[in-house]
Amino acid sequence: MTHRVLVTDSVARSGLGPLLDADGLEMVSVDDSASDEFVSALADADALIVRSATKVTRDMLSLGPRLRAVGRAGVGVDNVDIPAATEHGIAVFNAPGGNTIAAAELTMALLISVARKIPAAEASLRAGRWNRAEFKGVELRGKVLGLIGAGRIGSEVGIRCKAFDMDVIAYDPYLSPTRADELGIEMVGLEDVIQRGDFISIHVPLTDETRGIIGSKALESMKPTAFVVNASRGGVLDEAVLARALQDGVIAGAALDVYEIEPLPADSPLREAPNLVLTPHLGASTAEAQEGVATEVAHKIRLLLETGNRADAINASDLGQII
Repeated sequence: MTHRVLVTDSVARSGLGPLLDADGLEMVSVDDSASDEFVSALADADALIVRSATKVTRDMLSLGPRLRAVGRAGVGVDNVDIPAATEHGIAVFNAPGGNTIAAAELTMALLISVARKIPAAEASLRAGRWNRAEFKGVELRGKVLGLIGAGRIGSEVGIRCKAFDMDVIAYDPYLSPTRADELGIEMVGLEDVIQRGDFISIHVPLTDETRGIIGSKALESMKPTAFVVNASRGGVLDEAVLARALQDGVIAGAALDVYEIEPLPADSPLREAPNLVLTPHLGASTAEAQEGVATEVAHKIRLLLETGNRADAINASDLGQII
């Protein structure tokens, strides 16, 4: 029997070797998930692989009666209706390790960019001005990095910031004391991170517990010289509140790569906020990361289709209860 895997969102073909090399697996690529071609291919698909552009809704899942797996070539799965997938007996996979370094390196780029006002200085120079005094920044050396979340990506950011001679503190209920000692990270409470951090970097998934974790109370508790960086998930930070805080000088600056609504709406108050660096969700946008997440999820999809193994599915325990 031939198993068909439908791939969309321009998932890196160079990372799909585990599917291309497998006997009994046929891969079908349709980049536009809104097209009739995609709907037709979905009807005969045993598995679906997406990135972030495709919203895998309950209605979409109902169009794939043969679906056994959905793979998200990336970390977050907030574009996949997991309860609906579970009800249909569909395993949901992601690739939590494939873009770790890319996201950590982008976080460092954002930290340095906002600390040294690089985007504004570059724009000013291109506009014909030469005003060095306007772009006086601050150094990372000797500052406190406060991590909210110290998992794969957060811990890699911490390692890099230690190399910049920063002190690293972290709030993460899931980080063991042994691992924190290995990383040279001081474990503290969330309020300590917010109050002590010179640079606060967010690395948490979007859940009911983390939604709006950085809001007006948190921003008002920060040092007026503090900077906030979010390259994790939109929604964990209140964007309207942040824009007002920057306008009022409550904190020194911020840098964001992710947003509650993507693409960022044209009327978003963030677009007019001062001392703010914005990038269009580039965390995993490296050639290496795109290949890595594709390979990771392709391995999991192949294993399920060939052996039925769904142990790595993020909804594996719930599937076990209903099947």
